Amino acid sequence: MDKPVTSLARRPMSLMRGFLGSEAAGGLILMAAAAIALVIANSALAPTYFGVLATYLGPMNVSHWVNDGLMAVFFLLVGLEIKREMLDGQLASWSNRALPGIAAAGGMLVPALIYLAFNAGSPETARGWAIPTATDIAFALGVMSLLGPRVPAALKVFLAALAIIDDLGAVVIIALFYTGEISMLNLGLAAATFATLVVMNRAGVMRVWLYLLLGAALWFLVLRSGVHATIAGVLLALTIPLQPAPGKPDETEHSPLHMLEHALQKPVAFLIVPVFGFANAGVSFAGLGLDAILQPLPMGVALGLLIGKLVGVFGASALAIMLGVATLPFRCSWTHMVGVALLCGVGFTMSLFIGLLAFADYPQLQAGVKIGILGGSLVAGLLGWVVLRLAPMPKQVRGG
Repeated sequence: MDKPVTSLARRPMSLMRGFLGSEAAGGLILMAAAAIALVIANSALAPTYFGVLATYLGPMNVSHWVNDGLMAVFFLLVGLEIKREMLDGQLASWSNRALPGIAAAGGMLVPALIYLAFNAGSPETARGWAIPTATDIAFALGVMSLLGPRVPAALKVFLAALAIIDDLGAVVIIALFYTGEISMLNLGLAAATFATLVVMNRAGVMRVWLYLLLGAALWFLVLRSGVHATIAGVLLALTIPLQPAPGKPDETEHSPLHMLEHALQKPVAFLIVPVFGFANAGVSFAGLGLDAILQPLPMGVALGLLIGKLVGVFGASALAIMLGVATLPFRCSWTHMVGVALLCGVGFTMSLFIGLLAFADYPQLQAGVKIGILGGSLVAGLLGWVVLRLAPMPKQVRGG
């Protein structure tokens, strides 16, 4: 597949700015969609809400179409962003990968350990160890956008890079630990389809519609194989060419990958992710008492997101900086790093998604997962906003 792009003549750095802008705005819409779902799930419309989600459209119900179909497009965009950043963006060099990579690793390890500490005695609930390891970049950037120029630009880039690496970790976790019974026939056909896509990339095929056509077949085969269908989105993304179009060797923004990424950013941020949030955030609080909230499952999720991300992201970052492996992002203070570590505890979209996979056979546990995610994410987001609001303003803003 594509090799790292070496030409710097017209590297499309505006992609990161556009990505940050759309994700931040999309995060605000996601917050609204989740809030509306919670209101409806606790109103007279609750039977209609849950009934629509359970309605079958062809072979799957609405909920499955959202989680297995629409979210495959979300993972396609995630895969495109990972590939582009690794080969031609903020993560193209080891020096740029160091701090967000180390922070992401700490931010996945510590939350998982906290969750397991609460659920070690229950093999049934211990399966959800990966739920608090994820960071929702849309939500986190949405909260950060409310602070405007008080947040240094380098901190936003650090959060975006960390979340992209975090997403890569989530993809690997889903593929390795949350795969069902395997159909070797369909898995083999999926592998052959993926190999065809790789050959197309190597042969210099630039027509995006050909990749998308085979990508649809790949999605179907992966769905039938027992591996979660969204993995097909990531696999397809890895084969989309990043090399410039013929005749435009210095204009990487005209590559199929960049054009497809631009085309998907707004639909994913403003439609697909909010629809997912609306379909999955609805949880009824009827009969919910303090005992239910303090159960090991919701507490492990909530404290994994709140405490685990803070300790993991900030602790790993501080250790890397003190050892000289990395440096603080430009014009950022340690207070900024505490604030961004707290925002990493907003794990809404990916955490919900992993929770659905972890307890697909235990629907009675999913309410506890949602309570833990909503509670932990809400507190982490609020505390992150407060800390960043109190942090010193960047010098170029404070002076003018």
